[in-house]
Amino acid sequence: MTENATTGADKSAEAPPRGRPVKLVDLVYGKLLERIQTGEYGPESRLPAEHDLAAMFDVSRPIVRDALSRLKEQGIIYSRQGAGSFVRGELPPAAVLAYAPVENIADIQRCYEFRLTLEPEAAYYAAKRRDKAAIAKIAAALNQMKDATQHKLHREDADFSFHKAITDASNNHFYASSMEALKQHIAVGMHLHGLSLQGPTRGGLEHVLEEHRTIYNAIVEGRAEDAREAMRKHLEGSRDRLFEGRILDLSL
Repeated sequence: MTENATTGADKSAEAPPRGRPVKLVDLVYGKLLERIQTGEYGPESRLPAEHDLAAMFDVSRPIVRDALSRLKEQGIIYSRQGAGSFVRGELPPAAVLAYAPVENIADIQRCYEFRLTLEPEAAYYAAKRRDKAAIAKIAAALNQMKDATQHKLHREDADFSFHKAITDASNNHFYASSMEALKQHIAVGMHLHGLSLQGPTRGGLEHVLEEHRTIYNAIVEGRAEDAREAMRKHLEGSRDRLFEGRILDLSL
């Protein structure tokens, strides 16, 4: 990966992230959800049969079945015995906002770019609006990360919970909904970032824990500007550690 676009960089951008291949079920789920949201499969319309979807996406029927199960759990589709799966007439609010799944290294970089426009501001407002319950949620996630760090581990679930708790503390549902919609996308970057922390020259788990603690302290103490800056530095540091300071040129 280089700062200037090259043939080699273009090829690397098309490859799935190393160490975390995109799950086929995520791809099928994302494509079905996109078709539902755009109206290709409208309210109360019947989805193609499992074997047709499997052929359409070139995957096995169990993959399709898992993707459909996820859509059912989210209240986006429902089943009629002997008739198949149908799109609900009114989609739940959570289905309104969703993003296509991460497919390559460039998408991870794009996710970081978007998070940098979102999370520093959420931290700013969290510092202004937090209450005891919100602080307790952030602290609980931070303690999970601390325990994992002591065992030389990186817990992606605790990491995400920390960041999500901050958007919740902002008392702005647009921030919180955006983070929830990005959960699977952020998980890919967090997983790879966690792997990058295992090397002796990458800053280490302790350093990253301290970054989170700095954000937490600024929010608890109501230092909104400091919270914003601490979150920005943390996300930029995470991105730079993962990309080793070299990012792709995403120019059109």
